Amino acid sequence: MKRWWLLGIFGLLVALHGSAQQVIYANLKELVEDRGDTLSTLKIEKRSKNQILLMGGADYRVSVDDNPGLCRYLKSRCYAVRADSALYVNCKKVRYKRFRFGGWYAPAIWIQGKIYFYAQPVGSVAASTTQPADATKLGGDVGTAIAASGLVNARVYYELNPETGKVEFVGKDKMLQLLKNEPELLNAFLQESSESAEVTGKYLLRLK
Repeated sequence: MKRWWLLGIFGLLVALHGSAQQVIYANLKELVEDRGDTLSTLKIEKRSKNQILLMGGADYRVSVDDNPGLCRYLKSRCYAVRADSALYVNCKKVRYKRFRFGGWYAPAIWIQGKIYFYAQPVGSVAASTTQPADATKLGGDVGTAIAASGLVNARVYYELNPETGKVEFVGKDKMLQLLKNEPELLNAFLQESSESAEVTGKYLLRLK
């Protein structure tokens, strides 16, 4: 009897611990201090390419069932959410220079005191990293459509400064700064020809 009672208590503690892994942060200060509100009902869903093409925004939708008020808060006012070890930043709350990323959430990670997240290229980053040649040749509505469809698949990394909230593009110059004390990684990166999230991400993760 005592054994089953202990197992029941252990199961309850495990359940409580599991629910405590979902945290919502109202602002950047709460995220930096890891001082958010705990939930156990978050739904984090990857958005389809069609949804992103038609509506814009980031890769992940965060919501809860049967609570429209909390859903509106998560969509518009919440700064970030954490589910277990995965962090997601609300793109509606950040911008690169004067350019907005749109709504919903982008995957993020802490590295050396900064937050790095990947999202669609915007502004000058979009023009320099993902402009398809066909779009330039065709121009007009057709060229715009080709460029937009290319951006659906394109992802680059951005650095979010937790002290200022400023966002910077993680391109080649930024990566050279980050890798300056890692000669082997730096030499390998110099052989790369892309600034995509797939390329820069593998080097960023080595710095974690």
